[in-house]
Amino acid sequence: MGSVEVIPISFPGDTLRFMKPWFEIYANDPHWVPPFILERKRFFDPRRNPYFEVADVQCFVARRDGRDVGTIAAVVDHAFQEHERGAGFFGFYEFLDDFEVAAALLGAAREWHADRRMTRILGPFNFNTNHDFGLLVDGFDTDPSIANPHNPAYYPPIYEKLGLRPVKDWFAYRVDVAMPGIDKIQRVADRTLGRHPEIRIRTLDMRRFDDEVTSLRAIYIDAWKQNWGHVEVGEAEFRFIADGFRQIIDPDLCLVAEVDGRPIAISVTLPDLNPVVKQMKGRLWPFGWYYFLTRARRTERVRVFMLGVASDYQSLPIGAVLYARTALIAAKKGYREGEASLILEDNHRMRGALEKLGATIVKTYRNYEIAVQSSDRPTGSDSDLTYFASEPIDGPRDH
Repeated sequence: MGSVEVIPISFPGDTLRFMKPWFEIYANDPHWVPPFILERKRFFDPRRNPYFEVADVQCFVARRDGRDVGTIAAVVDHAFQEHERGAGFFGFYEFLDDFEVAAALLGAAREWHADRRMTRILGPFNFNTNHDFGLLVDGFDTDPSIANPHNPAYYPPIYEKLGLRPVKDWFAYRVDVAMPGIDKIQRVADRTLGRHPEIRIRTLDMRRFDDEVTSLRAIYIDAWKQNWGHVEVGEAEFRFIADGFRQIIDPDLCLVAEVDGRPIAISVTLPDLNPVVKQMKGRLWPFGWYYFLTRARRTERVRVFMLGVASDYQSLPIGAVLYARTALIAAKKGYREGEASLILEDNHRMRGALEKLGATIVKTYRNYEIAVQSSDRPTGSDSDLTYFASEPIDGPRDH
């Protein structure tokens, strides 16, 4: 078997090349949901995605015996440096069941980070916590819900063999909208609203979508600022992310809690369209549109994608209020079950609220870290791995 070459690629020109190995890696995985190719082209385009203005990004492809066999992204997020100086990210870390390929890719990412004076890297993040993230370590036997990752069961052992150290777990909870705990949490919600009549719950106003996004970003920044790994998201990037979900949002399932017209909490629940996207096989043509138009509204699952409460109101059980209201609306609209994810392992308030509902953990995701430089880092001088160095990918910069 030939040596492994790790080659830096450039966006947007190499987007399809970067994605192509994934389809081979997951060819026999019945639970993989192929990425929507047009959406990924949008995401990886530095001319369209504002994230490339606030981070240095370099993506790599591993090549062996004349074919591409894996990928990785190396990221230095400038906002994250304000909180964790010297910490970079890795993501889109995909590889065939081949330790040397995985080692070569990680080695290239570590070398790239070393050149930028980073001391450790965290991941997987695609590209940071404002995007999809985490390595699936438990729950391989079911499909992921919308906007959550999936990976082969051989990934975690290879991570550990590479010396990647677990640092944080995240949970996906399954919720049945008809489970008995819904009644209990509904009573908590009713008491809370009865004692605080100043709190008003409303649904998202799609006619004022741009204004709503501005308000929701303020809550997002405040409510998540203490979360592990959180990166403050700029206005342009937040709007870019929101626009990506605009076509699939059910406004009835997106709730805003207000006091005197000022948002104090948000809850965004998405119809789980993954079963439809899976049938589309990443493409609109020739049959993708048919699946989307004829089956998108038949899904019976939802995902609680985002729920946050402003810091001044976190002493009140507003999360319970939003969960209870979401369950009632979802049941009326014909949804039968949902997933609340991803919930930090030490977010005891949120986990407690879910477990009072009767929710159960169905998937566990994990983040890892590794030092950038160590005695066992593979290099071209002491192995058969070859890394071609380069500058960061082309794209707009404001620094």
